[in-house]
Amino acid sequence: MPYLNIQQGNKEEVELRNEITVPEIEGKTIQEAEKILKEYNLQININNQTEETNKESIITRQMPQAGVTVYEKSYIYIDIK
Repeated sequence: MPYLNIQQGNKEEVELRNEITVPEIEGKTIQEAEKILKEYNLQININNQTEETNKESIITRQMPQAGVTVYEKSYIYIDIK
């Protein structure tokens, strides 16, 4: 990529990330989901977090859904009740 001054195949300047299949975390607590996602090298983002949100809140929806392939360190967005 000449415009970025990066030579093709230069592994020192290009971060290689593994692809990960998203695990199922719907129905689990935030605490359980954080532990699972850490094992997969994924991050969590709570869409509807409030002051009442705690580690025992239950996940009602996740995006991307389980089974979808993403890159490691990607965010999994969740809704809780």
